[in-house]
Amino acid sequence: MDITRFGPDDVAALKEWVELSDAVRLEDSPWETEVTLLRTEARFRVGWDGEPSTPYLATVDGTVVGGGAINTSEYDNLHLAWLGVLVHPDHRRQGYGSAILAHLEDEVRRTGRTSVGMDGWESDATRGFAAKHGYEKKHQAIARRQYLADIDRAELDKRYDEALAAATDYVLERQQFPTPEADLDDLAEMASAINDAPTDDLEIEDEVFNAQRMKAYEDACAFRRERAYRVVARHVPSGKLAGQTVVVVESERPAYGDQHDTSVVRAHRGHRLGLLLKVEMLRWLAEAEPQVEHIETFNAESNDHMIGVNEVLGYRVMARELAFQKSL
Repeated sequence: MDITRFGPDDVAALKEWVELSDAVRLEDSPWETEVTLLRTEARFRVGWDGEPSTPYLATVDGTVVGGGAINTSEYDNLHLAWLGVLVHPDHRRQGYGSAILAHLEDEVRRTGRTSVGMDGWESDATRGFAAKHGYEKKHQAIARRQYLADIDRAELDKRYDEALAAATDYVLERQQFPTPEADLDDLAEMASAINDAPTDDLEIEDEVFNAQRMKAYEDACAFRRERAYRVVARHVPSGKLAGQTVVVVESERPAYGDQHDTSVVRAHRGHRLGLLLKVEMLRWLAEAEPQVEHIETFNAESNDHMIGVNEVLGYRVMARELAFQKSL
């Protein structure tokens, strides 16, 4: 088997990655939305916030049997690399996944990083593969989907009005990308609140946010041709940003929305801001993007508060994702 690194300018390799990824999706998680060439290129060119993944394809006699990816950050967690392993359903149980994983670990060792993680949808195969290679389960998250046609708008309006009584010192503001450069530092400070989300037993450090990273995130959304919507809560007495929620809508698939960050700064919790932000977002999307059919989100299974908000909003459980980690 040959394992070859490629880059975002290699169109043929990108197309092979898309075909591989979609075959894996149809086998393991058919409820997920299909993989596209644009989003694949974006992953390997700009990443989530300016730090692209490094991809590899594995071939046998010219046939793609699997692939892998390495994700690292230079902002934080300099000890850590996050790995992805894919094996085509037609070529499983032949040792290809183990060989790809070993190759990725060797690549990480050469960079001096000392910890690796990977994740996968909950199954006996996922647990068995991780255990076989010395990875311990450290975290689990729930993938949820909200079908907008099923939302009881009248009930949400009622809950919104009730929540307002706890948030008399706050106003909600609608913002679109790009954020003015002068506001990026304040945005980064607010975004740091996401570090309070549960990470269970993962050996990871807080993420570091600054103006450069916030701009890179918005630039990456633009590269993916996503129309982004941000609702922020502002504390009126201080003028400080207290929380935010962000949803993006794909231009190439406008029926799909993706929930990005929802977080409230610790000093401003207890005022029902999470619910207020999300309901205001739904109102905005109904006006600006009425064609959106569903919105995807992830939460740590131990994040009881946000899960409670999402259940009020009608999100349905789709799957559980397990995260594993080991020391090199």
